[in-house]
Amino acid sequence: MASEEASLRALESLMTEFFHTCTTNERKREIEELLNNFAQQTGAWRHCLFFLSNTQNEYVMMYSLTVFENLVNKMWIGVASQDKMEIRSCLPKLLLAQHKSVPYFIRNKLCKVIVDIGRQDWPMFYHDFFTNTLQLIQSPALAPLGLVMLKTTSEELACPREDLSVARKDELRKLLLEQVPTVLGLLTGILETYWDKHSVIASTPPPSPTSGESVELLGNLFQGSQYSKLLCQPMAALDNESHQLCCLVLECLAHLFSWIPLSTSITPTLLASIFHFARFGCDLRTKAKTGSFISTNSSSSNGQPITAPPTSNGGGRNGQQSEGSKVDRARLGVLAMTCVNELVSKNCVPMDFEEYLLRMFQQTFFLLQRLTRENNAHTVKSRLQELDESYLEKFTDFLRLFVSVHLRRIESSPQFPIVEFLALLFKYTFNQPTHDGYFACLDIWSIFLDFLTTKIKSRLADRESVLNRYKDALVLLLREVLNRIQFRYNQAQLEELDDETLDDDQQTEWQRYLRQSLEVVAKVMELLPSHAFTTLFPVLQENLDVYLGLQQFIVTTGTSRRLNITAENDCRRLHCSLRDLSSLLQAVGRLAEHFIGEVFAARFSDALAVVERLVEVTCYGSQTSLYDLETAVPSVLKPDLIDVHAQALAALQAYSHWLAQFYSEVHSQNQSQFINLITSAIDASSPLITAKVPEKLLLSACHLMVSITSTVRPVFLVTLPAVQNIFNLITNNHTRRLPQEAHMLVCRALSNMLLLPWPNLPESEQQWQSRSSNHASLLAALTREYRVLRGTVNVTPRQPDLNNMKAVIQQTLPVLRDIVDSISGESTKSRQICYQSLQESVQVSLSLFPVFIQQPDVTDEMLAFFLTLFQALRVQMGVPFTGQIIHTFLSMFTREQLAASILQEGSAGCRVVQKFLKILQVVVQEPGQAFKPFLPSILSLCMEQVYPVVAERSSPDVKAEMFELLYQILHQNWRYFFKTSVLTSVQRGGAAEDVMENEAQFTAAMQAFGQSFLQPDIHIFKQNLSYLESLNSKHKLYHRKLFRTSMLFHFINVLLQVLLHKSHDLLQEEITVAIYNMASVDFDAFYSAFMPEFLNGCQGVDTNQRAVLARNFKLEQDLPSFTQSVQRLVNDLRYYRLCNSSLPTGTIKL
Repeated sequence: MASEEASLRALESLMTEFFHTCTTNERKREIEELLNNFAQQTGAWRHCLFFLSNTQNEYVMMYSLTVFENLVNKMWIGVASQDKMEIRSCLPKLLLAQHKSVPYFIRNKLCKVIVDIGRQDWPMFYHDFFTNTLQLIQSPALAPLGLVMLKTTSEELACPREDLSVARKDELRKLLLEQVPTVLGLLTGILETYWDKHSVIASTPPPSPTSGESVELLGNLFQGSQYSKLLCQPMAALDNESHQLCCLVLECLAHLFSWIPLSTSITPTLLASIFHFARFGCDLRTKAKTGSFISTNSSSSNGQPITAPPTSNGGGRNGQQSEGSKVDRARLGVLAMTCVNELVSKNCVPMDFEEYLLRMFQQTFFLLQRLTRENNAHTVKSRLQELDESYLEKFTDFLRLFVSVHLRRIESSPQFPIVEFLALLFKYTFNQPTHDGYFACLDIWSIFLDFLTTKIKSRLADRESVLNRYKDALVLLLREVLNRIQFRYNQAQLEELDDETLDDDQQTEWQRYLRQSLEVVAKVMELLPSHAFTTLFPVLQENLDVYLGLQQFIVTTGTSRRLNITAENDCRRLHCSLRDLSSLLQAVGRLAEHFIGEVFAARFSDALAVVERLVEVTCYGSQTSLYDLETAVPSVLKPDLIDVHAQALAALQAYSHWLAQFYSEVHSQNQSQFINLITSAIDASSPLITAKVPEKLLLSACHLMVSITSTVRPVFLVTLPAVQNIFNLITNNHTRRLPQEAHMLVCRALSNMLLLPWPNLPESEQQWQSRSSNHASLLAALTREYRVLRGTVNVTPRQPDLNNMKAVIQQTLPVLRDIVDSISGESTKSRQICYQSLQESVQVSLSLFPVFIQQPDVTDEMLAFFLTLFQALRVQMGVPFTGQIIHTFLSMFTREQLAASILQEGSAGCRVVQKFLKILQVVVQEPGQAFKPFLPSILSLCMEQVYPVVAERSSPDVKAEMFELLYQILHQNWRYFFKTSVLTSVQRGGAAEDVMENEAQFTAAMQAFGQSFLQPDIHIFKQNLSYLESLNSKHKLYHRKLFRTSMLFHFINVLLQVLLHKSHDLLQEEITVAIYNMASVDFDAFYSAFMPEFLNGCQGVDTNQRAVLARNFKLEQDLPSFTQSVQRLVNDLRYYRLCNSSLPTGTIKL
């Protein structure tokens, strides 16, 4: 005993030293090693039992419990049965003796160790494990401890980690499910008892706010329902201990509900009890019980959270009762709603549970009614503001789950008043105290609108009656959402939104707010198009009138122009009006899609009114140059004026598809209306295409031009004076150049105008001749400086010249690339003209390429250009010239050059190699024989030059492109390796032997794929696995003799090892399916040859365990059973290895 006492003192001082701030890391490592060695001795647990019983040091307690935990979870199988009995007997006694005096985290850890023992030994060797827990729960003094044990049991036994065999996991689940009715009965009893015990005596009349509540909006839910009376009872006033206990019960229930199936064990009484406690979140005002006077901030000592039972060493309580603070009371509500949400989140609802579900929704909507109730003292918003944030979040989660998972079940039930529910949801949504809460509610409305749209599409017969049922709700929703985005109605809240910081989706808080609101508006528009339009258009008109009226306030003095609105109040009102106009213009743009297609004719006049208005506004903005005015508050009003102008152009751009349809419908009739619209739109955007205009506005004008030229394609566009001016601006070298993005967009628009076929006209009227020469002169002007560079190929340029050359290349090639890219999907004629105009520039690029091979940033730009050419114009370039380009590239990229580039991960050099590999991917995918001669050199570049460099490095970007190239070579050129034709295999009944060519290269490629499965990069793993599966489905890869005889088992083995190491767990499903596809080539060989060989090669398991593993792998040939067998094999093999990992022994004295 004395030696144990000395060990304890030594351990205490070691622990104190370890956690002391002055202890060095070196010393900490020494102590750690000493403690680990001590823990690994046989019988160390006896010392730890003594330490636990005799120390007050928390570190020592935690260390001792960790030793037990390690023993139970990793070494239990080797512990003598006598020792196990002793541990099973001593630890629960220790828990009972000390649970009130130790800190809560020590108590919880001790509970977990006991549960871990139960997980291994119950019921065979530890038959009273669960009954002990149930007895604790039933004993008033020990109920909190019993509940902690129950929750831990649910956590550790229902969904155990992998340190159990599958058979044991199944057994535990079955045993627990048998106990569920008893457990739920006990927990229901506790909740009912405490509620009844603390409820106000029934004879007391209820306080006025609750009286008559059941006959309010949702009255018809509760007709003749006993729950209406229960839910209208006054709230129970719980003392502190009762509060803690009820919290624990609800925590247990929440975890139990996460895994038990919905069944009649979840009784109406239990549901009613949970809903009683859910009221704590939404009804915070209660009367205190007589005599229970105590400050609300009392809490037990030792930092115990309120989920734990009260401790006896709390001191200073003197038996007084506390109602807990507002936060504590809300916690009960949060926990109760967590239970409800666990139930509602289950999509699989048995028939006999549907009635319970309906009852649950009735009870929750009773709560929703309470939350949104107004009375003299509180508005709905102020009520919601007072509530606990977590409770509101849980309640919103409930509403989202209800609408997304169960609405389709409940909606048609006569007992469920869906329209009244929507009215409550409406009040709840538009009184949310936070932006996030409002966003979450808008999401719920979006889900509902999607549900309604789907329902209407599937029931065309009674479409009108369904719509009429919901029309009022949709009208209200639309109006309120529109009001919420306008400063006129909602300035205080909108001013709070941040419009500068970008989130992960590259939008500001304000943009997100507007976008989510407009999505809801658009969804209502789809259901009620004419109504939505008549709601939105007048509001837009109103704000437009303010904007169009600004002209009268413009004062010109000399060269400056000023907006003569200076009063602070007027400036503020103008600011609000402009912000609203900007939002409404976005709304109008968002609705453009609802005017085209089948509904074009029916909604023509509405759309025409919008487009005419937008054209008028954009012309007005450009003519009066409002963006250029001096204003009283330049930091506010100037951005507002620019934004309105930009949004008007963007909204007009959104109607380009409508304009295109208008063009095709009226091309043979009176075109004047259409011509006026297009001419005015061009007149509105062309004055803005100058470097002096703010970039935001310039880009909006450019995008509008691009849409008109690519989507609408009017035949008369080229003849418009405004277009001629832009043409001159771009081709004239002396004017100040536009910013790069704007320059590219304008060039694209001009090129589109000349290259894209005109709609509604036959080939003979397309005027290709004149358009072709115009396009050639446009590109000649754009590449003037670039083509001059050809003369410098043989001169070694000096540094300043080199920088100038680089600048010309980096300005010209992106423009050319963009022009090519924009016609890649167009007719052959367009691509032909494009290539003719580009031909000289392409040849210049090829001759410049060797000059800049050591300049990765320039090479990157050049290869990006060539990649686009190969993707869009390879037919037009012709085989000889394409061959010349590939030859140049293959000769320039030496092994050293490639290695140097690849090793600089993320650099321009690395991107050059990626683009080069992408170009080769395009080449090997080309059908026909033209590029086949390049295959050997491409394969050798891939396998002998790139692969050795990337094989042992991560280089994810280059690797991904290289494997895609390898896959495309195999997939598109399968007969380069396998000569057998389909005909031969059919003639020989599919038993033809493969005639192989280039076997060594095929084998090297397969080895590269196999090697990639041994590396940690999960993206490459996933990509390559899908490539193999694709080659199998398209070319029967796994069935080929070479693969079947010398590679198949290697691949299955590698994939099984990956599952065993859990290194790529996210891909479990894909890996298992691939193993199945490989095994299914020859199941007999898989079961009779591979499996025995695989199991014999498995380290860390004995012969008996191998036999069990083999026996449990069922000889099934369907995918679900095979998947189950693979999962079982992997789980049990890991479990056996864990059990067998013997630990070194030796005696260590502390």
